[in-house]
Amino acid sequence: MTMTRWIWTTSPSTTRATTTKLRRESVAVVAAAGKGTRLGAQVPKAYVSLGGRTLLERSVATMSAVVDRVVVVVSPDMEARARDILSRYNVELAQGGAERADSILAALNTISLTDGCVVVHDAARALTPPEMVHRVVGTVLGGAPAVVPVVPVADTVKRVDGSAIHETLDRSALRAAQTPQGFDLRLLREANRRYLAEKPAFVATDDASLMEWFGVPVIAVEGDPMAFKITTPLDLKLAESVVGSF
Repeated sequence: MTMTRWIWTTSPSTTRATTTKLRRESVAVVAAAGKGTRLGAQVPKAYVSLGGRTLLERSVATMSAVVDRVVVVVSPDMEARARDILSRYNVELAQGGAERADSILAALNTISLTDGCVVVHDAARALTPPEMVHRVVGTVLGGAPAVVPVVPVADTVKRVDGSAIHETLDRSALRAAQTPQGFDLRLLREANRRYLAEKPAFVATDDASLMEWFGVPVIAVEGDPMAFKITTPLDLKLAESVVGSF
């Protein structure tokens, strides 16, 4: 597979592009099993239409353009619908579990590879540009065990306890995490298995935080404002405005 490979120079945020033959396979896991109730739609969030295409299809199309294989995590009751939407794509489906780690491990278990790069992506980030996916995949294939794309935090952030403000955080050191997040396939499998076996009090809100808990160093790379998560009706309005401007 020939593709653009993004290679570190002096820092994770400084990259240059070269075209090369990637020897390790790359696989995308697209998480689409959630209900997404905050969006207020009549169907689960991944199946909401945006400019004539569902969020799920848009995300799968982007991943398919970059990686070798795509696995989509779906809820059992939406599996038939997902197959219909994705009939033109070469994808595998995995049924989601009780929590995120269960769902991701179910997807990882469908992958026959023992070594490679896996990127985990939220279907709700349907406008993520392919260039950002290349950046994450290339950084993992370049040797990083865990990679998360980030963007600067624009708002002032407070640490609170109830209604009491305890601290104003230095936002220059804060970043908002996006997806796809990229990992060494073997390490992500091991981390999910241990997490589910030990059931720690810690709750992994994303796969990068799970890898941090597992003791794996996580590298930040430049994210993209277009990779915003469509969670609320206002987010969907913004996405519709963006798509309508193309």
